[in-house]
Amino acid sequence: MTGLLRDKVCIVTGAGRGIGRAIVESFAAEGAFVYANDAREGSVDSWLTESKLRNQIRPLYFNITDSAGVKNALTHLKKERQQLDVLVNNAGVEYNELIGMISRENLERMFSINVFGTIEMLQMASRLMSRQDSGGSIINISSLVGIRGNPGQLVYSATKGAVIALTKSAAKELASKNIRVNSIAPGLTKTEMMEAADIEKLKGRIANISVGRIAEPSDIARACVFFASDLSGYVSGQVLAVDGCTIM
Repeated sequence: MTGLLRDKVCIVTGAGRGIGRAIVESFAAEGAFVYANDAREGSVDSWLTESKLRNQIRPLYFNITDSAGVKNALTHLKKERQQLDVLVNNAGVEYNELIGMISRENLERMFSINVFGTIEMLQMASRLMSRQDSGGSIINISSLVGIRGNPGQLVYSATKGAVIALTKSAAKELASKNIRVNSIAPGLTKTEMMEAADIEKLKGRIANISVGRIAEPSDIARACVFFASDLSGYVSGQVLAVDGCTIM
């Protein structure tokens, strides 16, 4: 532990597993106190009991698409810790459907969580951060397909493209309040979501990763540590692809 995030208070959404869990644990290892959010009650508790850093992590269950729930949770957080330094908008869902087969239900769910939920969290967190001299850092998890697109992922890539666009606009609007806004765009990452996919269909994409391996959640988490820390104090409005130099 180098203590890059010592004394910072952070919240990470979608922390029940995968990338979200890795971000929470990496932040705690760097000295932060982290609220681990998930909409699924008990999902954080299921791994937290095994963590050596559990004293620095607190589960916080609410749905990021619920405006009242977001406000209540973040107001509680601020009252309890008197500050909010870092928000990571990691929660997201993915359904892969070809054009002509796109489900309206899945379309609305992806936009509701990936875009509307991200905006709900960003609005409330920035409101709290703007009231403190130290400002804050907001990190939005997008995706490589939000930059480059991918067959079968029209809606998912559209939501992640929206996350990239809102990141750039929010960075410009919030800069005067000392709030930095950046995005991480992961490539293929070894998560439960990816492992449930048809590996045969992913072989072509895996072959295009120049470093020769799929990303681990910890690869994404370390990039988040940089954006959360003071090392990136003059960096805002940026999209960092963490993709092993993927050729698409």
